[in-house]
Amino acid sequence: MHLSQRPMRIALIRHGESEANLDKSIFERVPDHAIPLTAHGHEQSAEAGKRLRALFEDEPIRVYVSPYKRTLQTLDSLGLDDLIGIAREEPRLREQDWANFQDTEDIERQEALRDSFGHFFYRFTQGESGADVYDRVSSLLETMHRDFETPDSPRNVLLVSHGLTMRLFCMRWFHWSVKFFETLRNPDNAETRILLRQPDYRYKLDRPFEQWTEHEPTERERSAWL
Repeated sequence: MHLSQRPMRIALIRHGESEANLDKSIFERVPDHAIPLTAHGHEQSAEAGKRLRALFEDEPIRVYVSPYKRTLQTLDSLGLDDLIGIAREEPRLREQDWANFQDTEDIERQEALRDSFGHFFYRFTQGESGADVYDRVSSLLETMHRDFETPDSPRNVLLVSHGLTMRLFCMRWFHWSVKFFETLRNPDNAETRILLRQPDYRYKLDRPFEQWTEHEPTERERSAWL
């Protein structure tokens, strides 16, 4: 791939506020993939869409979106349909699988175990570990790089997904360590991180992820953002 074919901007956005963000017990009766946005989540997404439109300078966008209801609704509420040339439902961008219908008490117990075991390696019963999500995101990157080589590939790319998936995408893209990943917080609902192409054709994040524990980033990790 010629370096000039790389997109100018790769935007990552977490879905807007969902019903599960207000009431975790919904996982006991509604499949994770079917949980919708709240009214506020739609409003958050619409506001984010205005900011993304300005960022993309009203130019065409290639979209990859998790097939979960809340991410599809987020994409719809962004209000960018007139700019989207290609939109692909991409299962590899889905949320980390925690279980099927969940037992709230059991999940809380497992969350405590995960905190002591490590968020990257802990695998939920009937679910995935962060490492599993990392592997499927790595596979998606291979697909994306092939897509960048297509004729008239747009200068803007948008990924609509989930908080953990966003962090792991950046971990894979920038080759962050597991230790550094473990310190990072999820972005808020409808919050974005933008990978901006630099004059040397490398990418930098518009801003870092917040950290919930102290860890001095290495030079490689620090060089990932502006």
